[in-house]
Amino acid sequence: MTPEQSVVASAVHAWKLNLERADKLFSGLSEQQLLTEVAPGKNRLVYLWGHLIAVHDAMLPLLGLGPRRHAELDAAFLTGADKTVDELPSAAELNRLWNDVNGRLLAGFNDFTAADWAQKHSAVSDEEFAANPLRNRLAILLSRTAHVAYHHGQAVLAPR
Repeated sequence: MTPEQSVVASAVHAWKLNLERADKLFSGLSEQQLLTEVAPGKNRLVYLWGHLIAVHDAMLPLLGLGPRRHAELDAAFLTGADKTVDELPSAAELNRLWNDVNGRLLAGFNDFTAADWAQKHSAVSDEEFAANPLRNRLAILLSRTAHVAYHHGQAVLAPR
């Protein structure tokens, strides 16, 4: 394994670990538990889970892995605040969406070479990328890994 491949493998491994932790937590919650606020007046667990799914879905085109699969989640989990949408997907549906989106991401990650990870993501222009080559696919993976870890930490602290 080259040093570049080792760095990428470490980043993908961190992504997988954080997904596994979040999956274990969220998929083990009942419909009622998903309605728990992480703190009084704050987001519910269902919102955090749906938010992560929507953000991960948006990674697909950002990384050049194809179109979004579930843009319908945006109104409930990205553009709207928690408790502003009356009807949310069930726990079973969220679990299905979670597995669908994250399965597609992981399949795409497995096809990337170290050089692919160093390429620009789709939200940056050629000019911006030339000025700052750190605006690459790997940077997206690292930031979204931190994002999963952050919301998992919130969810873990929610009262049971």
